Amino acid sequence: MMRRKFIRSVSMAGGALLAPASLTVHCATLPDSKTSDVVIARDDNVLNQKFIVDTERLQKLLDRGIMQLFGCDTPYEAWQRVVKPGEVIGLKVNCLSGRGTTHPELVSAICERLREAGIRSENIVIWDRFNSDLEEGGFKINYNTRGVQVMGNEILGFESDFAISGAAASLVCKTLTRLCDGVINLPVLKDHGIAGITLAMKNLFGSIHNPNKYHLNVGDPFIPDVYSFKPIREKVRLHICDALIAQYDGGPSYMPHWSWAHNSLLFSKDPVALDYTGWQIIEAKRKEKGKKPLRAVGREPKYIFTAGNASHKLGSCDPNFINVKHI
Repeated sequence: MMRRKFIRSVSMAGGALLAPASLTVHCATLPDSKTSDVVIARDDNVLNQKFIVDTERLQKLLDRGIMQLFGCDTPYEAWQRVVKPGEVIGLKVNCLSGRGTTHPELVSAICERLREAGIRSENIVIWDRFNSDLEEGGFKINYNTRGVQVMGNEILGFESDFAISGAAASLVCKTLTRLCDGVINLPVLKDHGIAGITLAMKNLFGSIHNPNKYHLNVGDPFIPDVYSFKPIREKVRLHICDALIAQYDGGPSYMPHWSWAHNSLLFSKDPVALDYTGWQIIEAKRKEKGKKPLRAVGREPKYIFTAGNASHKLGSCDPNFINVKHI
């Protein structure tokens, strides 16, 4: 009932993992490399032919994925590995492109499980860059009444001191730095016309004041540098990529003719491993549709390799150290 009530309060706008043959792994395997798990949970019936979400199937898909990732027998036990009662938990959604955003139904399902794990509704904060982005993505703004909080960065503003890492210097939003104890990152699986892809790491561009400055050189090294900001690196605990509807070209704006029902969620504690895995899914779909590899069109996301190098160590970009589990 709580999930259905939440979904009514928002207004919605409107197989195998294959590596492309041309792929060259630029990421050197580090001596202390550890295997990272990426779980791909799929249900071919989670969407109907009109891309409408079956909320009961989605809840089960979420539960299966989180239990598999943490090796738990119940969703409650798995979520206890992520959050603690009394904490304020942020849900960083991606609402940049209207319909092709993090599904409110997925966010609602996560909110239900967070409440069961001891997080009060008022201590759940759904946030993105602007209120207008959230509203276009189907969320109802709420930051001064009871219930789940929904707000853009303009509500609390940004820190006055710059976070600095590598080539990046930005003001980080106070929603992340001061309000949230921990963050669950909820990107969308899609192509990006400048950065190649936009998944886990790039979704945190929505927490800084100057993301427009960091798209040069296909986002390399800026995307891993931004993710290396201390509050981001320390507070983001889990990544759940919304791949119910994915996009293989024309992003980040939603392009229905380049989108397809992937009917899945991707789970990982490692943003680099998740981004690498999602990249391969997009490349495989581009090949299927007769599109050139991202490298051939000058958009290979080399920043993924940079994120896994010795100076960043944000996660694993070596497929030999990424354990992809299909369930």
